[in-house]
Amino acid sequence: MVEPGDVAEPEVIVRSVRRRRTHPPPPETPPPVGARTWLIYTALAVGTAALMFDGYLSDRPDRPPLPTLSQATEVRSEISMAADSLQVVVGWDLSMSDSAGVPDSVRVRVIPLQGDTVVMSQPSRQLADTAYLAAPDTGETAQGVSCVAAQHEPEPLEEVCTPWQYVRPSVTAMSATGVGQIVIQPSGLQVDPDIDGRCAEWQRTHGPDSLWITVNRAAVPECTGPNLKPTVAQFCAFAVMPGGRRVKTSNSINNPYCEELFVEWIRERYS
Repeated sequence: MVEPGDVAEPEVIVRSVRRRRTHPPPPETPPPVGARTWLIYTALAVGTAALMFDGYLSDRPDRPPLPTLSQATEVRSEISMAADSLQVVVGWDLSMSDSAGVPDSVRVRVIPLQGDTVVMSQPSRQLADTAYLAAPDTGETAQGVSCVAAQHEPEPLEEVCTPWQYVRPSVTAMSATGVGQIVIQPSGLQVDPDIDGRCAEWQRTHGPDSLWITVNRAAVPECTGPNLKPTVAQFCAFAVMPGGRRVKTSNSINNPYCEELFVEWIRERYS
């Protein structure tokens, strides 16, 4: 109630007005990460890595230990004519071992079926050596083995041997007239032994198919021996006419092997 003489205070009504935002509110700043949180994250990361590494080690198969001593392996011979001698290049490899198992040296023996044995010695870093033997006469075959052993004093030698042979063809008389010279190609050929008769079986089942992949150099796997040489020797007879012209003889016509070999022989004349 208002007494007489009193002045009534005006009633003020305040209304709130919302102002529409014209810009999005600024992003809230995340609270700082404490040292405790960092420690938790680090512990989790280390624990996960440890579990993964332990699982990796447990899943890996155990590797067999390396042999104590390195020994000779993959012994092969490459044989060719060198002037009037038979050149035998012996190559080999050494099996893996720890550093203490490296041989003191390598002994090489080239043992012909006829003639004296040639013995050579090389440091362990060398993987080849060359011997010279008496060449077989025309129409004969030289045979032998090449043996290599890693020397570990005072351990006994463990030789690895691979057989080899080298064939020189003979010239047969021909009844053709007017022929100045008969030439047999190739003049000699290294031939490997037919292990377990594999090449003979291949020839029996493949009939007239040629066993040669590259004439005078490579044959099908069944006809390739321990020195990676063909186990079959094939020769072709050609002729040099009095005027110098080279021709094939009757036994070399219609023979794919001799056809290719004849082309190579002709090419040698102009090389």
